[in-house]
Amino acid sequence: MRPEDKYGHIFEYLNLAPVMHALSKPSRLGRPEVLNYSAMIYSLLIAKIEGIEFVSSIVKRLRSSEEFRIQCRFTGSDRIPSEASYSRLNLVLQQKGLLEQVQDRLVKAAHAEGFLAGTHIAVDSSAVEAWDCQYGESAAKRRAARREKSHPDSSTQQLELDPPLSVSEPALSKPQKPVYGRGNCTAQEKERRHREREAYEASLEPFDKKIEGMLSYTYDELFKALPRQASLCSKKNSKGKLTSWYGYKANVLVDTDSQYVLSGVLSSAHLNDQRMAVLLLKGLPLKFPMLKVKHVLGDKGYDSKPVYELVRSIKAYPIIDIIHHTTPSEGMNLDYGPVCKEGHTYRYDSFDRKYETLRYTCPSSCKECPFADSDCQKVFKVRIETDVRKHTYPARGSESFKKLYKKRTAVERVFAYLKEYFGLKRTRHRGVRANVDFQLSMLAYNLTKFALDKLNKRMVQAA
Repeated sequence: MRPEDKYGHIFEYLNLAPVMHALSKPSRLGRPEVLNYSAMIYSLLIAKIEGIEFVSSIVKRLRSSEEFRIQCRFTGSDRIPSEASYSRLNLVLQQKGLLEQVQDRLVKAAHAEGFLAGTHIAVDSSAVEAWDCQYGESAAKRRAARREKSHPDSSTQQLELDPPLSVSEPALSKPQKPVYGRGNCTAQEKERRHREREAYEASLEPFDKKIEGMLSYTYDELFKALPRQASLCSKKNSKGKLTSWYGYKANVLVDTDSQYVLSGVLSSAHLNDQRMAVLLLKGLPLKFPMLKVKHVLGDKGYDSKPVYELVRSIKAYPIIDIIHHTTPSEGMNLDYGPVCKEGHTYRYDSFDRKYETLRYTCPSSCKECPFADSDCQKVFKVRIETDVRKHTYPARGSESFKKLYKKRTAVERVFAYLKEYFGLKRTRHRGVRANVDFQLSMLAYNLTKFALDKLNKRMVQAA
């Protein structure tokens, strides 16, 4: 398609009326508005689709290309916004959560059109590098190092001219974790230590607590306390190699059948994947109560009992690869299915939804077993609630479980699209404004996908 035709189809389904209402002046008095905010948002989305990384490049192209101004829906009387105007717009979009609202309405529209069902949802995270810093070294420190290398005598004077990056909010000292020596102690000392540990746990921020301690918080409380500053993270990839990056971590929920991004949030890179899964899963029923989620898929990074319990609380079943910290107990295999005396694994047969029970039957190899008529148990029934981490529906190791787990690769494909075609590989902004950059990438991806689905639907109906 030509650019004007392509963007016409995409922006046809973008409703910016609520955003414009939030950005408009609260009163008719005062200085008149001179900026076209809707066209500025269109230009940011086009920049994501066209691979334009810098705001300065957007401004330069708006000034030099009349065709680009028309594509962004600037009129002839509109003033070309400056880089500072875009920066202020990004800050307002983040503070009021306007892009998240547009994203949620688009997902609901896709569900109403039948493009996504939300039956199987995958959760995953991916690295987003920060542009301004590298390995935790700020730009101010790098400039000071260059000055000191070129002018050793004036280094002290120049350092005093550079104010610290964060002078408005002084760093708060974190509570010190109580440390005790080894050896026995009296009952009074045990009680005192117990009270100190409880006081220390209560003083921690939500994302500093243990994962099970985060379940008592609401979605709004967790979202407000989410760390958003760039940080250093080291993590093993799928090949077992340790990789490090400085920046952020993109966490998303994806519908595996349609590959729509349901929800996403950008956090500091050092946060654990399981903590972000708690935040996303708590917000899922609040944002999309119409979705009937059946399975939540995740890799080994989400193998934690609080995550399993949270998935069960939304009436879904976890399909998560398990990590064997210990050898399974006697009478069970590595998939926590029953095993007979001869070492044969029982076959997964069915699932009783009323009692949440897995049913296992004897394998065909047990027909010639010497214990078949006397000591061999024909049927095993295991309730999921006995251990939500070990037992799920369908049973671990079964063909149905493996088939469902393969759908998890949809979220990896979505990350590949976002990074290669929608500018999510790295971000130019800092702190909370980096989240706006991430939301723009997700919105541009969902918009193009929704426009393509609508176009295909029209062609099918016309045929």
